[in-house]
Amino acid sequence: MEKVERLISIIMILLKKDVVPANEFAQLFNVSKRTILRDMETLGLSNIPIYSIYGVNGGYGIMDEYKIDKRLLSSSDLENILTALNGLEQILISEEVDVTIKKIEGMVSPLSLKSSIQLSFYDWEGRSEILQTLKTVQESILMRRLVSFDYIDKNGTTSNRIVEPYQLHFSEMSWYLKGFCLQRKGNRTFKLSRIDNLIVDEKTFNPREFLLEQEREANYQPQLVAINALISPSIKDHFIERYGRKSIEHYSSEYLLATIHVPQNSLGFQFLASFGTNLKIIKPKTYVEDFRNYLNKMVEKYS
Repeated sequence: MEKVERLISIIMILLKKDVVPANEFAQLFNVSKRTILRDMETLGLSNIPIYSIYGVNGGYGIMDEYKIDKRLLSSSDLENILTALNGLEQILISEEVDVTIKKIEGMVSPLSLKSSIQLSFYDWEGRSEILQTLKTVQESILMRRLVSFDYIDKNGTTSNRIVEPYQLHFSEMSWYLKGFCLQRKGNRTFKLSRIDNLIVDEKTFNPREFLLEQEREANYQPQLVAINALISPSIKDHFIERYGRKSIEHYSSEYLLATIHVPQNSLGFQFLASFGTNLKIIKPKTYVEDFRNYLNKMVEKYS
């Protein structure tokens, strides 16, 4: 950990706790007690009101007048933040998130670190491969630098793009870059796993007015179609999680009736096909026909 990060962490810990022994800081940051002493001297010279207490129960503290109102963030608040960050760490695989987690852990009582909520994400091997692209794009956003890359669309067509990067977006299992494409003269969203040969340009750009607001308002969802499907009770939980209990009603001793909205394209077909023989679409007829054609093409691959 860099010295500046360590100093910030020390301040955050002292804002939460009354007195912290020097050896506790030394163990936490894996440095010597002498290094901690120098850190305290640096903070004192920076007008941070650090004081020391000698003796068995001694250590370092920070003047109460300098501390934030503890009512602003309770232990429960901090535990909730840690829970969210621990989940985010699994998606990002980021050293920066890890450092942030350690800082907040230092503000929470050790007795409170066992959260009642645990988040888990499947550790896809490809996630680590995309980390460098993620970091590079994030840096380009912060530095307001243009990025260029080869983009492979869903049909396998490659095009070269020059983009003003504005925002990284994580949806379901994938990362996306939102930005202004200079070739297409408009806002575009790019899936990071389809980006090759990413280069950060030395040129910077001035952010376009209202672009991010327009991005938030833009509707990237394809047109959805209401369908009725018979589903087996074994997959009921999947539909409750995605569409809510109101989407399901009793149909027979063998099936439930699900009324849901899905795209009438390959995305919708892939989702429905994932349930195999546990699902049967009954209407509308146009959707049934398109879905049947999709399944027939799958079968032809193996005939």
